[in-house]
Amino acid sequence: MWNSPAEFFAMGGYALYVWSSFGVCAAVLLLEPLTIRARKNAIIRRLKQERLAEQFDQESS
Repeated sequence: MWNSPAEFFAMGGYALYVWSSFGVCAAVLLLEPLTIRARKNAIIRRLKQERLAEQFDQESS
């Protein structure tokens, strides 16, 4: 039990560890969808380029 909000945020002397852990977790949860979307777009772009290259090869043959 904490007697005040200050004691809660101090976390018994472990505040730096506790709050930085929460911060890192929140950052990862926010960045993960963004990196997945960027990776998906890069894959789609590469597949489109490969398809265009195959069409060009077929037309020039």
